[in-house]
Amino acid sequence: MEMEDPASIFFKCSDRERAIFEAGIKLGSIFHQYVGIPLNTNNIETVENAIRESVMVQPFVRDAIVKIDRKHIEGRNGKYKYVTLTGDMMDITLHICYGESCVKGRMRYIQEMDYPLMYLEE
Repeated sequence: MEMEDPASIFFKCSDRERAIFEAGIKLGSIFHQYVGIPLNTNNIETVENAIRESVMVQPFVRDAIVKIDRKHIEGRNGKYKYVTLTGDMMDITLHICYGESCVKGRMRYIQEMDYPLMYLEE
C-alpha cells in the first residue's frame, strides 16, 4: 500500500474488495453531488474539471476521466438557456488502487436499461 491507511482496521475484506468499495462510494458521491448543477456550453469543461479534481483528492484514486455528453446542451447559450446535469449525461471512469489491487469503476448511461449504471469495468 502506498500510504498507511488508519481506516484499514475497520475493513474485514481483501485489498480488491476494498478497492471495489472505494470505487462504488466515489461514483455514488459524484452522482448525488453533481446531478442538478446548471450547464451550458460555456461551463461544461469547467464542470468536468471540477468533478475530476474533486474526486482526485480522495484517497486511493489514481486517475479519473469525466465526460459530459454535449448533445444535451448544444445551442444552449444565453441568460436562460441552460440545462441541469442528469445521470444520463455523465460518463465517469475511475481508477482506484488499494494495496496490491487496482480496479476500474465506471458510471455511464446504458440505453437498453434507460439507467446511469455504476459498475466494475476491470
